[in-house]
This record gives sequence, C-alpha cells and structure tokens, in this order.
Amino acid sequence: MDEKGTNKGSDEKFCENCGAAIEARAVICPKCGVPIGPYKKLLEQREHASDKSRLVALLFAWFFGMLGIHRFYVNRVGSGILWLLTFGLFGVGALVDLILIASGKFTDKEGKPLLVWTID
Repeated sequence: MDEKGTNKGSDEKFCENCGAAIEARAVICPKCGVPIGPYKKLLEQREHASDKSRLVALLFAWFFGMLGIHRFYVNRVGSGILWLLTFGLFGVGALVDLILIASGKFTDKEGKPLLVWTID
C-alpha cells in the first residue's frame, strides 16, 4: 500500500468528495455523482459555456467572416451589422474573430465562451 491507502497494483482509487472506492478509470463517482480529477474542471467549464456550437461559429467565420454571420449566430446582432457594413472591419476583425473562435476565447451575447464543438 502507498501513502494514500491504495494498492499500487490495483485498479481502484478513492473519490475526492465522498471517499468511496471507485475504479481507477472512472471519471464520475458512482456513489455521489461528482466528477473526478481533471474531468471535474472540464465539466464545470462546460456548464458555464454557451449553448452555441463552436464548430458552427468557426465554419461561419471561415466562410462568411467578412459578412459577420458568425456574430449573428451568437446573437451579437449589433456587431454583426457593423461587420456586414464594414466587411468584417476591413478583414482584420474577421481574422481576429476566426482566431478567437478557434482558440475558445470568443463569447456569445451573454459573455459565455463558445467551448462545445458538438451540434445539439
């Protein structure tokens, strides 16, 4: 046994929340339902993320970035109109948005980041 009380050759670990013995590859404790380790932070981020798809926004920005379609998609209508009238702030704003979306820093109207790649 090591200092944490687990067998080094075993395939179990202990829940950080309730202390129950769980499988080593588990991402959620079956007893208390709390995410384990790095998955805890990932699931917390996803709870506070926008419901808009990052993939759809990225595709809109790639193909129609100069028209601001990606901004209309995330309900940022005012800046979408500005992008439409100035051709994506003369291309510079469209390029910046493309980079922001790809890096996960682009936000919707409510300030929530676009993190989820899937389409629901």
